[in-house]
Amino acid sequence: MNPQTRPTVDHPTVDHRSTAYRRTGELLTDAEPTSTCARIRLRDGTEVATEVIGPAESDDRLGDIVICHGTPWSSRMWRPLAHELGQSYRVHLWDMPGYGESIPGGGFTDHPPAESAPAEAAPAEAIPALPESPAVDLVTQGRRLAELLEVWKLESPHVIAHDIGGAVALGAHLFDGREFASLYLLDIVTLGPWGSPFFRLVAENEPVFAALPAPLHRALLREYIAGSAGSALNGSRLEDSRLELSHLDGLADPWCSPAGQSAFYRQVASLSPRHTQGIADSLGEVRCPVHIGWGEDDPWIPVEQAERLAKRLPGYPGITRFPGAGHLVPLESPEEFAADIRSWFSSRSVDDNPEAPDGTAEAPADLVFPNDSSVARTTTR
Repeated sequence: MNPQTRPTVDHPTVDHRSTAYRRTGELLTDAEPTSTCARIRLRDGTEVATEVIGPAESDDRLGDIVICHGTPWSSRMWRPLAHELGQSYRVHLWDMPGYGESIPGGGFTDHPPAESAPAEAAPAEAIPALPESPAVDLVTQGRRLAELLEVWKLESPHVIAHDIGGAVALGAHLFDGREFASLYLLDIVTLGPWGSPFFRLVAENEPVFAALPAPLHRALLREYIAGSAGSALNGSRLEDSRLELSHLDGLADPWCSPAGQSAFYRQVASLSPRHTQGIADSLGEVRCPVHIGWGEDDPWIPVEQAERLAKRLPGYPGITRFPGAGHLVPLESPEEFAADIRSWFSSRSVDDNPEAPDGTAEAPADLVFPNDSSVARTTTR
């Protein structure tokens, strides 16, 4: 995607003019969620591609949800769920700098252009120049999330975090003082050991990988992404997994341009377990309700880590396991995952609602997703 397809908004001024479209680009009806897209420039000069999806009619009672993606993914993977939740919540998506539409000079090739005018720029001395290669380590990304929550004026949103997005969200919460209404952690990167031999090889030879001929890079990238599917755990073919070939194409897309290829190896080389050690040591200090989700056949981060994670968190959170799914539960088990998210937010809405005169808690009127008990799932507490 070209940079001009989203308005650039210099922090702390945000342009809230919205462009409503379905994934095909046509206008939405008033009854369906609308999308507000913006590029937000943070204090360190990096630009963050953002999208806020919510009901067409503004309602101050609506809850806010922030979704933190993992690697090598982007918020694109979360749009189907965000559009569903956007019927009753404001859902905030962002591509971390160095990922998806926040790759300088890169992005997706098929995103419909946003129809909003650029915002007025802040004084040049107030905002640093846009860095060509922004820092993409987990500590820096956590600080950016903390700042982005300020820009969005979110004091205590619900958060869904996947993969390294879990470390980013936990870092903003534990070390930057951001409060969350709740936290759903899905196959997250936090507890050691993590990081494959491939990560170490790239870290030691990043310039070599960045200079690979494009066809070799694309082949390596597709094999790497295919290795995240549940089928990879038992050696099955991708064609036999729940991860479709169209998913593979979409996930690889932003990394296939010259800028994307460099960004891919840069982010791999920047990820280090030393950046999550402090988070792992501080898990007992988490200050919000937590639920854990995990693909039972995750070949990248074994499901056994879910139990280890729960034991370190206050109150021993519940765990939902998704049979047959690998690391990409939203794509491999979308219906089961959406049902579990609805169940989690339903329980939080009831828990957070004041008691009725008869002593019972009533769900708020704007909650439109009931707990779908017809979807099979395995939950332990």
